[in-house]
Amino acid sequence: MVTKTKGMEKVGVSDNMRGFILAVLSSAFIGASFILKKKGLKRAGAAGTRAGVGGYNYLLEPLWWAGMVTMIFGEVANFVAYVFAPAVLVTPLGALSIIVSAVLAHFMLKERLQKMGVLGCVSCIVGSVVIVIHAPQERTPSSVEEIWNLATQPAFLFYAAATISVVLALILHFEPRYGQTNILVYLGICSLMGSLTVVSVKAIGIAIKLTIEGISQVAYPQTWIFVTAAVVCVITQLNYLNKALDTFSTAIVSPIYYVMFTTLTIVASAIIFKDWSGQSVSSIASELCGLVTVLSGTIILHSTREQEEAPPAGT
Repeated sequence: MVTKTKGMEKVGVSDNMRGFILAVLSSAFIGASFILKKKGLKRAGAAGTRAGVGGYNYLLEPLWWAGMVTMIFGEVANFVAYVFAPAVLVTPLGALSIIVSAVLAHFMLKERLQKMGVLGCVSCIVGSVVIVIHAPQERTPSSVEEIWNLATQPAFLFYAAATISVVLALILHFEPRYGQTNILVYLGICSLMGSLTVVSVKAIGIAIKLTIEGISQVAYPQTWIFVTAAVVCVITQLNYLNKALDTFSTAIVSPIYYVMFTTLTIVASAIIFKDWSGQSVSSIASELCGLVTVLSGTIILHSTREQEEAPPAGT
């Protein structure tokens, strides 16, 4: 019995180490993908219409596709990391992508991050880590139908309707007027759609897993509804993320996108899986403190960009 127990402990440690390595690699890939896509967008913009004003020349740019492939590798590594290690270990490591992209942007894109920007970046990372650590544990659904039942309950339907309404308002009203000057317009669209993407991708992952195990989920219409939702959400995210990268500094885009996406994903997951009821008062207080820290860091980062763009005195 002692030998078996020790063997099980070794397997557990090994799995956590695999998850840790995969999560770090994921952050490195995703952080580097921002830089590659940014350089591709710059080249495409120099040769034609910029993505920030509706151009799609970047689709012909090899560097942009290199960034896209790198991001896909990063996302796959992140997905597999959750198989080996708990979310408490994997999710906070996503903040490393911010550091990777900021450092690479400094050397490869010559985008300097001011001291206040560094403070804002640190605040975002600390706040996000606090939120993730104290986030409620989510239940793992056992079928696509179970996720469908959760997704069609009034609370999540209201969240989904509110999210789509805000996204449409941002696209139709705010983007033409403020898209080129306010980073929260583009990243708001990306993050809101991303929170819906997580639910769809989770359902697709469960469908694939069950199908591989011999319980086919292909015949269920819910599976294809989730696939369609995931495709629409991902395409929308990529389109507006490209516009954000083409318009604003990478060192500013990366942390704000990470913060907003992480926060909205936690909110969406908590609503659909109803895990908030088991939270202690101390955990809820910690999450609120983390949220305040995140918002403070976002404001600092945004004000840093405004200071960089302000014209010198006397001109």
